[in-house]
Amino acid sequence: QVQLVESGGGLVQAGGSLRLSCAASGVTFSSYSMGWFRQAPGKERVFVAVINSSGGSTYVADSVKGRFTISRDNAKNTVYLQMNSLKPEDTAVYYCAAMSGSSWGVDQTRYAYWGQGTQVAVSS
Repeated sequence: QVQLVESGGGLVQAGGSLRLSCAASGVTFSSYSMGWFRQAPGKERVFVAVINSSGGSTYVADSVKGRFTISRDNAKNTVYLQMNSLKPEDTAVYYCAAMSGSSWGVDQTRYAYWGQGTQVAVSS
């Protein structure tokens, strides 16, 4: 079965960095666009970043532009989210998700598979 397993979350001070990883199994990873989403306490889950299946195209939300970078290693079936200059408002549970086919985007409903999430907490 399909599994997406996130790791790399934790507690960090404002201005610090974290790198999240999401390891996929049970899918032909190179055929899927991969996205990162986050859900802050009491708020809806929102889009953070997406990368297409080849890794040649990426898009990040305005709220993290210039601070977060999404990348992937298809040989390792893993997608990454490098988070720099972290702010307290980045505190959330971060989820990775997989979208099959040639399309990619920010619409959560188009993602077929989701990980269980990893907690990121940024202290001020």
